Amino acid sequence: MKNIIIINKTDHMAEAKQNSLSEVWLNRLQESGYRLTAPRRAIVEIMAHGQRALNPIELYDLGRGEHPHLGLVTVYRTLEKLEELGLIQRVHQPGGCNMYLRAAHGHEHLLLCTHCGRVETFSGDDLSGLIAETSRRSGFTVQEHWLQLFGLCNACQPSPVNKMG
Repeated sequence: MKNIIIINKTDHMAEAKQNSLSEVWLNRLQESGYRLTAPRRAIVEIMAHGQRALNPIELYDLGRGEHPHLGLVTVYRTLEKLEELGLIQRVHQPGGCNMYLRAAHGHEHLLLCTHCGRVETFSGDDLSGLIAETSRRSGFTVQEHWLQLFGLCNACQPSPVNKMG
């Protein structure tokens, strides 16, 4: 089971920015016809402030800490709507269970730690040659792509002593 990482920010500017992000998301939900219930607010807060990808069950467990009557259906419906609004993105896992995190800004790709769930984004890939060749060989017209790399972050890699023995 993956550890849940909660980061306590002491920077008031960062906290204000995060709170405003939650409010923006809540406003977008409301504008799209969703009622702003306490359980939905809890889901938005967790996703807007999260530093790692979460699967629906992890989000459900975290949300129930705030709202014991939170239902799993509410989690799935809220995730679906947040993704539809472009506020979160789906992370496709090798094992098949999807995870979710805040949407990237612009065209960014993901580095995901398979041990702790830490996520970092990167940009600057140039896949145009590969895409052009793949399109030519297959006859497909590639319209979009995503790139997700999986591995161990620095904190989860074995120390050099453990690697040797």
